[in-house]
Amino acid sequence: MQRDAMVQIAKQKTDDWDIAVIGGGVTGASIALDAASRGYQVILLEQSDFGKGTSSRSTKLVHGGVRYLAQGNISLVRDALRERTRLATNAPHVVHERSFVVPCGGLFEFMWYRLGLVVYDALAGTSNYRRSSGLTGHACLEAVPTLRPERARWGVRYSDGQFDDARLLIDLVRTACDQGAVAINYASVIELNKSATGKLNGLRCIDQETGEEISIGTRCIVNACGPFCDAMRKQDEPTSESMIAASQGVHIVLPKDFLPGDSAIIVPKTSDGRVLFLIPWHERVLVGTTDTPISGVPLEPRATDAEIEFLLKTSAEYLVQAPRRSDILSVFTGIRPLVKPKRAQGKTSSISRDHTIEVSQSGLITITGGKWTTARKMAQDCVDQCIAIGLLPNHPCQTAHLPIQSESTSVHQYVKSAEVNEQHVIRWVRDEMARTVEDVLARRTRWLFLDVAAAEAMAPQIATWMAQELGRDARWVAEQVEAFKETAACFRIPGMAAPSTPQES
Repeated sequence: MQRDAMVQIAKQKTDDWDIAVIGGGVTGASIALDAASRGYQVILLEQSDFGKGTSSRSTKLVHGGVRYLAQGNISLVRDALRERTRLATNAPHVVHERSFVVPCGGLFEFMWYRLGLVVYDALAGTSNYRRSSGLTGHACLEAVPTLRPERARWGVRYSDGQFDDARLLIDLVRTACDQGAVAINYASVIELNKSATGKLNGLRCIDQETGEEISIGTRCIVNACGPFCDAMRKQDEPTSESMIAASQGVHIVLPKDFLPGDSAIIVPKTSDGRVLFLIPWHERVLVGTTDTPISGVPLEPRATDAEIEFLLKTSAEYLVQAPRRSDILSVFTGIRPLVKPKRAQGKTSSISRDHTIEVSQSGLITITGGKWTTARKMAQDCVDQCIAIGLLPNHPCQTAHLPIQSESTSVHQYVKSAEVNEQHVIRWVRDEMARTVEDVLARRTRWLFLDVAAAEAMAPQIATWMAQELGRDARWVAEQVEAFKETAACFRIPGMAAPSTPQES
């Protein structure tokens, strides 16, 4: 997974690739892995860093989706629970079990959620996750001591999966490369090429590090750009109608004191009809998420005051100590690429999280929607579709039981130690394509998500180490530090905690 080598392969290849995947989020990376493991020649192109967008901004859950069960979407929940088991088996170094408590203020509420989670267990079939169980009020407070007693006269405990999304994404890309794929970040697609008959047969992209143009011939092009997929569809067909109903989800990160144990809290029904989670994550507490329709799709979305107040207010209804803005360590926002329903359904929280695959007249395969947990199945369906329409020869899927490769244990310790040292940074630059300070502090580590002030304090040293490895000068270091400050501003809100030094995490 070395960028310079990947770029050279792309420049020197004279024959066509079997499949070119545009978009380096979880969907694109999963498709690259699926296709490469079947024996196809694959190239994956990402305009920014792998996971820059939505794929690094999830609620960090590998789950079936309890609220989708309430919506009656049984097939989505069943498929997601099946994929939950596969992901935990294939990537045990990242995915682990987490206990959740559903606090219930009344007996009817308790019976309703107890029944729902029995169904959830049944849909999961045989898995290593613990089955749900009922809790007394005393047992609820033993599991989550910071719960308000009046909110937890009864409770239900169940298990789901938790993970680090950016870490798993990088490992998916690494595994795809191990299977023979070529993956390049900071490679912007500027044109889709077509034959005389109007069928896609290649593309042109720009290597953003050198400004050099690379031409790529391919039998099949997959648009896996997530919230940005409409822009790629319009490159293919300028008159195509938008298929994305974008929605943003906001999370706040609080100190561990607000949830000191190992159990998470799920608020099954908030004032806006969503499920809200309060989850231990890297010695912090993750609270989210909102579901706010948006008209545009920015690369760096920002939380609104209304979203922050909603998260604080709802958390305060369940926690003994009400969190305040000054307690917040970081705020992050992701955009969901929800597929527009055929008929308007009101709020985006009601739109299905099932994925959609569209084939244009020129042969562009667009895949969007879905969720992190089902990305492997999405990739399988996408490559199967390429086969079904005759763009690829038929080779069976190999990913159901394919282990996801991981780096050495020492490199993974960054989430357990306050120290990000030079050796780690050099390895992320050399072997994981980290090219900017943001790549290191947002996705190779998670400091920007865990404590924005601590991340800003680290930025000058990270930039210096990267410059030495990449052969950059002092001007590059200054530009990187300034660029990181601009990005970090999107993870801040007025009234947040003052700058701090890195804490052990």
